[in-house]
Amino acid sequence: MSRIRIIGGAWRRRMLDVTDLPGLRPTGDAVRETLFNWLGQDMGGQTCLDVFAGTGALGLEAASRGAARVTLLETHPKAVAQLQRNFATLRNIPVDGAVEIVRADALKWLALPPRRYDVVFLDPPFHSGWFERLAGLVEAALEPQGLVYAEAEFPVHNLGNLRSVKQGRAGHVYYQLLSRELP
Repeated sequence: MSRIRIIGGAWRRRMLDVTDLPGLRPTGDAVRETLFNWLGQDMGGQTCLDVFAGTGALGLEAASRGAARVTLLETHPKAVAQLQRNFATLRNIPVDGAVEIVRADALKWLALPPRRYDVVFLDPPFHSGWFERLAGLVEAALEPQGLVYAEAEFPVHNLGNLRSVKQGRAGHVYYQLLSRELP
């Protein structure tokens, strides 16, 4: 079992165990550092949804940085169990917001009457076609000024009516921040 670390906030330097599962790719430190430079170091008051949470690296990083509410959405039972164990090890250091771990299929859960989020982290398994299937559902779950972080094996310039406003690449991983088009 490998490990990754939280890089900022109240849980800085705390380690997260990574369950060995096919397709599970934790977002690396350098990419997360860039992402939170884009979003801002202080996530205070923001609500975040981590779709395909996997290790929880993105959502737990946001919680560590003060997000008001973080929902970690994951379908694989072993990944959910590891998320619960990782979060249990972090609870002894309090943060301002709430963390919710949900075991559910992304399509079915996002199709429910939506809660709105300021930031949606979208890092599905590669070569899976998830972006096309989730575009409208993710947009419906987003606050009007909300942002989507997308990580894929290809550049994601558009996601429904969302457009890339920042982008980067680390090896074979493309990552970008998307927002609604401004009028």
